[in-house]
Amino acid sequence: MRFLDEDEELNPIVSAVNLVDVFLVIIAALLIALAQNPLNAFTEDDVTVVKNAGKPNMEVIVKKGKEIKKYQANGEIGSGEGLRAGVAYKMADGSFVYVPEKSEPENEPAGEQAGGK
Repeated sequence: MRFLDEDEELNPIVSAVNLVDVFLVIIAALLIALAQNPLNAFTEDDVTVVKNAGKPNMEVIVKKGKEIKKYQANGEIGSGEGLRAGVAYKMADGSFVYVPEKSEPENEPAGEQAGGK
């Protein structure tokens, strides 16, 4: 009957049970952190996240429903694809006025009218 007299501190199964408890707490903490992430795929919210704002390596992550798009800056200010559509003026009262440019004539090549000269 010496088996029953053994000390519980020497029993290796007790430390294994304690390790299982520690791992369960860690898993629960990770699941809570995952659920609170704004880019969680299981939420239907629309979220926009800006990483490194104003720096050359800036990233914008847009989540609409379950679709996630990632846009990365190329480091150049004012660069991008598109055409100049007009000019905006800020008035003295703080409002803005947008003045569209006239449309391109059909006989002039694209790009020359929009500031290419």
